[in-house]
Amino acid sequence: MRSSLTPLGPPVSRDRVITRFPKWYTPEACLQLKEHFHGQVSTTCQRRNTGTVGLRLSKVVVVGDLYVGKTSLIHRFCKNVFDRDYKATIGVDFEIERFEIGGIPYSLQIWDTAGQEKFKCIASAYYRGAQVIITAFDLTDVQTLEHTRQWLEDALRENEPGSCFVFLVGTKKDLLSGAACAQAEVEAVRLANEMQAEYWSVSAKTGENVKAFFSRVAALAFEQSVLQDLERRSSARLQAWRGVPPRPRRARHPPA
Repeated sequence: MRSSLTPLGPPVSRDRVITRFPKWYTPEACLQLKEHFHGQVSTTCQRRNTGTVGLRLSKVVVVGDLYVGKTSLIHRFCKNVFDRDYKATIGVDFEIERFEIGGIPYSLQIWDTAGQEKFKCIASAYYRGAQVIITAFDLTDVQTLEHTRQWLEDALRENEPGSCFVFLVGTKKDLLSGAACAQAEVEAVRLANEMQAEYWSVSAKTGENVKAFFSRVAALAFEQSVLQDLERRSSARLQAWRGVPPRPRRARHPPA
């Protein structure tokens, strides 16, 4: 059955159109090394048979200490702006960003959560149902990297085991020299592997790696959504088939 889904709203901008699987930042800490979409996903997209995937929002939550640059990262991607004087997020906020992946409309709902301890209880209520968890830290402050363990633990507590993609993102890359950044990344990559997360370094100020990072997030989430939808449909067909009573056999009469 071919899907009749059509993109909601105006066409997405060119830099939100994904036709190839976006590459990882480093092979030393990535969720998978393949360079192409899963064969079933590519075929399903070509046939426009992605079910309701194009109508759903995939939830992304961004967590981390106060002032590591979570809001700056989101605003650079969604609005292509950078403001040195962002006020601390109170509670939670979110942006919806639309993509077109393999010709299919797809949207991420990106939640910006407060880094202040007094808002943790409020923010944690919004972790539930996340498909992607982004744990952010400041590359110039090793203590914020150490705190990502607790942020991830808090977010995972609100979700089913194994249901989320996890990313560890070092921000403010523009503030470090090449050698200093490489040194900071060694420890970050080690922790990313411990977390079973994919590692990225970005700069909201210059925009370095920001679009590439979110394209990677969208592609992984989209592929998983399509595969899960195909699995659900296959399971439903199997259950329907098993629920149909067998046809009665015709009695055979011996020849006269």
